[in-house]
Amino acid sequence: MNTQRMPTHPGAVLREDILPAMKLSVTELARRLRMSRQSLHRILAEEQPVTPATALKLGRLLNTSPEMWLNMQRNLDLWEQRRKLAGELQDIEPVAA
Repeated sequence: MNTQRMPTHPGAVLREDILPAMKLSVTELARRLRMSRQSLHRILAEEQPVTPATALKLGRLLNTSPEMWLNMQRNLDLWEQRRKLAGELQDIEPVAA
């Protein structure tokens, strides 16, 4: 994984690729996913992470794996934390096996 480039938020994939291809409104996608429009809007705005429950729903609706959505979220979360904790991580001395 390229540690310099920020991984794509799963909400960006939904917003830029999935919604236009499916010609669905946010309201309709939220209805089909059985989630609130507000929660979906926050995911699409990249303000809220995709949870395991949302990943399961997306996987079912879009015929994808929930792991795909969770992996995108995990990669982003790790990238953000790696940058946030960079100094602290450097100060941790690895244990020799």
